[in-house]
Amino acid sequence: MVLLHVLFEHAAGYALFAVREVEEISLLLPQVEESVLTVGKFHNVVKLVAFAPFKSAQSALENINAVSEGVLHEDLRLLLETSMPAKKKKALLGVADAKIGAAILEELGYQCQTGGVVAEILRGIRLHFHALVKGLTAQSASKAQLGLGHSYSRAKVKFNVNRVDNMIIQSISLLDQLDKDINTFSMRVREWYGYHFPELIKIVSENYTYCRLAKFIGNRKELSEESLEGLEEIVMDSAKAQAILEASRSSMGMDISPLDLINIESFSSRVISLSEYRKGLQEYLRSKMSQVAPSLSALIGEVVGARLISHAGSLTNLAKYPASTVQILGAEKALFRALKTRGNTPKYGLIFHSTFIGRAAAKNKGRISRYLANKCTIASRIDCFSEVPTSVFGDKLREQVEERLAFYETGEPPRKNLEVMKEAVVEASEVVAQVKRKQEKKEKKKKKREKQRLEALAAAAEEVEENDIEPKKKKKKKKQQQEPETDSEPEENGLEEDALPKKKRKLMVEADEEKKKKKKKKEKARDAED
Repeated sequence: MVLLHVLFEHAAGYALFAVREVEEISLLLPQVEESVLTVGKFHNVVKLVAFAPFKSAQSALENINAVSEGVLHEDLRLLLETSMPAKKKKALLGVADAKIGAAILEELGYQCQTGGVVAEILRGIRLHFHALVKGLTAQSASKAQLGLGHSYSRAKVKFNVNRVDNMIIQSISLLDQLDKDINTFSMRVREWYGYHFPELIKIVSENYTYCRLAKFIGNRKELSEESLEGLEEIVMDSAKAQAILEASRSSMGMDISPLDLINIESFSSRVISLSEYRKGLQEYLRSKMSQVAPSLSALIGEVVGARLISHAGSLTNLAKYPASTVQILGAEKALFRALKTRGNTPKYGLIFHSTFIGRAAAKNKGRISRYLANKCTIASRIDCFSEVPTSVFGDKLREQVEERLAFYETGEPPRKNLEVMKEAVVEASEVVAQVKRKQEKKEKKKKKREKQRLEALAAAAEEVEENDIEPKKKKKKKKQQQEPETDSEPEENGLEEDALPKKKRKLMVEADEEKKKKKKKKEKARDAED
């Protein structure tokens, strides 16, 4: 006979259920499947043994994090030690996750099972949990789940703001899109302005410069010797500026209306602004790469490194890839086509855009790409898992690739990897120490400023209190001086007027008024009788 217990992790707490004894666990499956949808039948199969609610939201988050990482938390250990049967050989514990099962087996010695019957039982418990546990309603259970879900997701999403690689993925995608758009728009400007000044296309080949010139020149007939300085500033060449001036005088282009020129100039200014924005975006990408992946950017450049991260999905994914995958990353179509047709597989993908493969001879391109992919993998792993990012390892890896290129060309043997890495570790430790010292200084300055701010606030509060107390004292003194000594004469009832409460005073005044009215009425009646 086997006694099966099932552990269920809920947002409200841990619950331990006992399933009736059977000779074989497989016999339970049809019974569970029949009873899983109705509470009454399911209650005959499964009974609650113990329920350990979480003390607070923070405790719930700690426990769920421990379960997700496959670590046995103290709360769970206490529940299992107190509620599970003493004979560990006969007892079998059903769990949802194999990781937590392995941790329980290692630390407590209970045999654990996942899947099969356990999965069906857990499905039923999840469906009828609020009915199986007394004092827990469906509404409170859903609230607990929602709160824990939010806090768990928030904790998982929290990363270092300066090292988020999502911004790199977005910026490199935008950079590629801008390149396409600027190229298309520039060709449109060339075609449009070419009707008026076709000779300018042959003189100036660069798109950005052409758009600036189209905006500056406008109508070619208005171009004169005075505008030569402006042309030289744009072209940065006096000979080209003179050639443009001469070409404008003998141009074969058609005349153009002022309205058409306004539209061409407006479109040219848009293309110029896009080109300038692209330059700013590239600078942003460089600064972001130096923060997130300094070693990778030092090895193969910011743009190629960003493309690798973008293609992999994240820096963590890139770090998980082997060197053989990094080598052909971006050439998936060619790889599958080669596998399908049984042809030659590609030697390189995105890393082809690095300068090393272009500098290598044709026979050595495959070898250097394989070596470069190996170094890229090392650099990405260093960037991903190092606490303080530095470009020291990237520089050293770049030196190794340079030495390998020289070895292929001249035969000069490169340094051993162990020697290079030892040097890199020493240099990196020095850089890290400097960074930590700077951080400590900044923290000290922040604490000092905060202390000064709090002291200033406390002093200001004390001054305000003192200023408030002094006028109150003065007012009291004035009131005491203004009060006449005669006010202390007793009234008919023998009490001082000031000592009486307000309500009693009002009542006394009303009574006096009524007495006066009655006297007046009596006097009027007497006068009438007379």
